[in-house]
Amino acid sequence: MTPQSDEDEVWRQIVASFNETAEPTSGAQPWPDRENVPADDAPQAVKADVPAETREREDERDDVVPDDDDGDHYVPPPPPPLPKMDTGTKIAWLALFGGPAYLLLAALLSWPMDGWIIFAAIAAFIGGFVALIVHMGDGSPPDSGWDDGAVI
Repeated sequence: MTPQSDEDEVWRQIVASFNETAEPTSGAQPWPDRENVPADDAPQAVKADVPAETREREDERDDVVPDDDDGDHYVPPPPPPLPKMDTGTKIAWLALFGGPAYLLLAALLSWPMDGWIIFAAIAAFIGGFVALIVHMGDGSPPDSGWDDGAVI
């Protein structure tokens, strides 16, 4: 037999036994009585099965409250405030998202859309995009100094 035919036979057995019930393998193993703990007094029942010296140590640990000391944990500094945008950038972002948003709302709410409204919304989107690209620029920042590294 080839490996492929062995694999096919295994798949046929899996498919044939798909609707059969599983064998009760766990039925032969009884559930231990110590695991049958009533839900209302579970902590006391668990402590009853523990030897006396261990139970005393557990009771001592229950009295100890951990400190809220951060120790060596790193606490990052608060983030710096967001940079302020000038009015032109705010208008460009509004046009970039406002034009398509208006068209979407107009389509969903069945508002009348004349040709000039569609043109204005598309022009606002394109104009906002272009304004943001032009504002981005490709020069070095003004505070970079005379030695700004390699320029290609």
